[in-house]
Amino acid sequence: MTQVSKEIFQGRIIRLTQEQVTLPNGQAMTLETVHHPGGVGIIAVDAEQKLCLLRHYRHVVGQWLWEIPAGKIDNFEPPLDTARRELREEAGAVAQRLIPLGRTLSSPGVFTEVVYLYLAQELQIVPTAHEPEECIEVHWIELATVRDWIRSGEIVDAKTIVGVMLLGLQR
Repeated sequence: MTQVSKEIFQGRIIRLTQEQVTLPNGQAMTLETVHHPGGVGIIAVDAEQKLCLLRHYRHVVGQWLWEIPAGKIDNFEPPLDTARRELREEAGAVAQRLIPLGRTLSSPGVFTEVVYLYLAQELQIVPTAHEPEECIEVHWIELATVRDWIRSGEIVDAKTIVGVMLLGLQR
C-alpha cells in the first residue's frame, strides 16, 4: 500500500516517483518507481518460417543488439494498435494475423512497463518508416539460428528471448 508518493522527474517518456509504501508483510520502505506507458514486441514470421530480427543500435548499452520489432504504447492506444504500427514502421511489414502471445514485465522491481507480445503471420512487406534517431537494420533469420543465438548469448534482449520462448509454446 502506498502512503505517500512524490514525483521526482517527468520526462518525454518516463516519470520517476519516490514512494513510501507498506508491503504485505508489514515492512515499511521507500521505493523509487519508473513509470512507463508500456510497449509491445512482435514475433513476425514470414512464409518461409523466418523470424524478423532487427539489428538495433542502443546507446544506453553502447552496442548493437538483436531484437524483435517493438515499441512504446503512444497516447494510451490499445497494445494491438501499437503492434500494427511498430511492425510497419520498424520491420516494414503488415500482418493479416496478429495473435497475442502474452505479456512480460521488463523489470518489476523498478519499472511499471508491461510489454505485450504478439505473433505476426501472413505478412506483406511494405516500406519501413524508421525515425531519424533510430539506427535499425531489418533481417529475416531462420528460427533455429535465432534459438542458437539466444543459447550462445548473441541475443540478450529480454523481450526477444521471452517472445521466442512463447512462440515455441504455440507450436
